Amino acid sequence: MEKEAKIFVAGHRGMVGSAIVRALERKGYTCIIKRTSKELDLRNQADVAAFFAEQQPDYVFLAAAKVGGIMANNTYRADFLYENIAIQTNVIHQAYIQKVKKLLFLGSSCIYPKLAPQPLREDYLLTGTLETTNEPYAIAKIAGIKMCEAYRSQYGCNFISAMPTNLYGINDNYHPENSHVLPALIRRFHEAKTNGATSVTIWGTGTPLREFLYADDLGEACLFLMDNYSDEQFINVGIGEDLSIRDLATLIKEIVGFKGSIEFDEQKPDGTPRKLMDVKKLHDLGWKHKIPLADGIRLAYEDFKAKHTI
Repeated sequence: MEKEAKIFVAGHRGMVGSAIVRALERKGYTCIIKRTSKELDLRNQADVAAFFAEQQPDYVFLAAAKVGGIMANNTYRADFLYENIAIQTNVIHQAYIQKVKKLLFLGSSCIYPKLAPQPLREDYLLTGTLETTNEPYAIAKIAGIKMCEAYRSQYGCNFISAMPTNLYGINDNYHPENSHVLPALIRRFHEAKTNGATSVTIWGTGTPLREFLYADDLGEACLFLMDNYSDEQFINVGIGEDLSIRDLATLIKEIVGFKGSIEFDEQKPDGTPRKLMDVKKLHDLGWKHKIPLADGIRLAYEDFKAKHTI
């Protein structure tokens, strides 16, 4: 990307979008186009068309999405399906209409079948049944991948897709019910420590295995891919290592400084047994993450304490 290029970061205030903005600013990009959801409703076709026609961005990072954890995904199934499809459909189509040079669409590791072989390779897409709890979100993200492929095939658009593993970091969502597992655990352990609780209860058995990538590493990866990747097939972004929810909880407990016990509510769902990304394609291109999990959790916890009063 040219340093003077006009770059639209859709979802710039979210965890992923803000990480992309920080990465751009670190590398000297100055013409970054940002719009809050109040300024531009990406679900509104006419508003998105008018915005693209006026701004004429050169590059687009599509990081805007309606996101949440197991409970949110399973409760607001229609919202997750409709809003995500609307957002990505409007942005991708207008990027084509206004001849954007390149677009990067960001998906999620939940696109893979629930019982797909591990680690998850890019060619496992659509080879099995999705995890029920987040099926609407996964279907929306799969639709985004296929849109990028279709616009490339039919119109020659340089639209690429990247599928990040589980993310955490600055500007994460710490909602008590709708957050993902890592930020939810940070909040629960912090609340327990603050309130003098003797134990923290966690959903499920603690046995599922998960991989976690610090959001600022993803931001750097997105810039790397925009400059170095133009293939039709989407590409995984992760670290290639995982750990159990039980071990994650123990690590967060230690970093937060909670002295009580950890209990597991085995009547609650576990979700997918394992989600480890095969990141060979990305590593072969020359990119690897830099921030170890423990260091990233410490950074995330400091950000949480600075922004949340509990």
